[in-house]
Amino acid sequence: MSANQNSALTKKYIRVRNRTAKGFVEFDFSIDDPELYVELILPETAFKEFCEHNAVEWLSPEEGKRLDADRKKWRTSVS
Repeated sequence: MSANQNSALTKKYIRVRNRTAKGFVEFDFSIDDPELYVELILPETAFKEFCEHNAVEWLSPEEGKRLDADRKKWRTSVS
């Protein structure tokens, strides 16, 4: 299987966190698992190109809230 075929089988997710007054988009990008992500910042035009190139799925606000709630559980749990 080629690298292009392999990457086509991988789901990629975007969650926009903020759009700044200076035209930047702050967002989370994840591959296969929306709970594991990197935080990125790109100008609006580059962000649109990034999303098209990666054929991303946009996380809904409800999915984002669920991820935030899960993350909060881990932070506030007592060992």
